Amino acid sequence: MRLPVPPLLVISDRRQAGGSLEELAEAIFGGGCRWLSLREKDLPAAERLALLSAVMALGRRWEATVTVHEDVDAAVMAGARGVHLPSSGNPEAARARLPGGLIGASAHSAAEASALLGSGADYVTISPVFPTVSKPGYGPAIGLDGLEAIAAQVPGPVIALGGINAANAPLCLSAGARGVAVMGEVMRATDPRAVMEAMLAVISRGQ
Repeated sequence: MRLPVPPLLVISDRRQAGGSLEELAEAIFGGGCRWLSLREKDLPAAERLALLSAVMALGRRWEATVTVHEDVDAAVMAGARGVHLPSSGNPEAARARLPGGLIGASAHSAAEASALLGSGADYVTISPVFPTVSKPGYGPAIGLDGLEAIAAQVPGPVIALGGINAANAPLCLSAGARGVAVMGEVMRATDPRAVMEAMLAVISRGQ
């Protein structure tokens, strides 16, 4: 499946956000982002489904792709555009329930990425590329050389994740990533729309 355009994935974390996720989604869509994944895994299922439905309503206004992390049931019930799985997830099983959906998965090595793509994932995130405030103990960071090595080995699209900002996003694309993903850079921003606009400006120049 073709990845959303522009190739910038925002991953939510309401605990880092300054306001509601609905307000933040409105700001990032207004800033040009067209791909958001709801990653609120600690919410009760019913609350996560309600939040996903609300964010999807905003996404429809902007013709944006809204997916959800891990919760295939919520994706099916809300009619989400897809799901993002953990490295232990089963893309083939997710595809059976979301035959037209965008199926992604988290990976941290070339072997893991290749296995997930070989099982039917449309893309993988590779992380952490750089040290990240959102997950300070999650690493070590692989750097641009590590990202380039993985992107060259795997049979499908790689999305760079971890410490991504407007300064290094173009470098990730030059290293072979098909897109970039951000969380804290947007969640903690006082002006998330401006962050989106700045990132998309440099991404468009780097493609």
